Amino acid sequence: MRKFILPILALVAVLAMAAVAVGGNDSTSRPASKAPKKNIVETAVGAGKFDTLVSLVQSSGLAETLSGKGPYTVFAPTDRAFEKVPAETLKALGNDRKALRRVLLYHVADGRYSAARVASKRSIPTLAGPRVQVQVRKGGVRVGGARVVMPNVRASNGVIHAINRVLIPPK
Repeated sequence: MRKFILPILALVAVLAMAAVAVGGNDSTSRPASKAPKKNIVETAVGAGKFDTLVSLVQSSGLAETLSGKGPYTVFAPTDRAFEKVPAETLKALGNDRKALRRVLLYHVADGRYSAARVASKRSIPTLAGPRVQVQVRKGGVRVGGARVVMPNVRASNGVIHAINRVLIPPK
């Protein structure tokens, strides 16, 4: 167990520095007394990197949920992540609201999971039902095989961790 503590602490430090370097919205970039005022959906819109995700969340009817009390943790694929998804797959999801909601809810966890808390887990239960696997490697944290590219984007009702892939729930 002791041999894992130092790499995890180093990873948490790297993630915190990365969030500050990219202008992250984490507690190290603002006084602790100033809580974020925007909810998850508003924060995602304001970031300008999650337009596809926000559009799908709105069309699926989940915007109200993710704007609600929470707290939630969203593993949010960036627009670049959605560019990797074949157009026909996105179109099919757009035509199947139930499947779209399942895919989107696989990106959401109940509760507020900071980067440090994510890194300390082996898996995290999602609102879709199945757990998403977490791996900590020298290069960073992976959630469901996707690399966390921007951790700890704080919102009034949770936290967003930007990821570089769209997660597909197991059947």
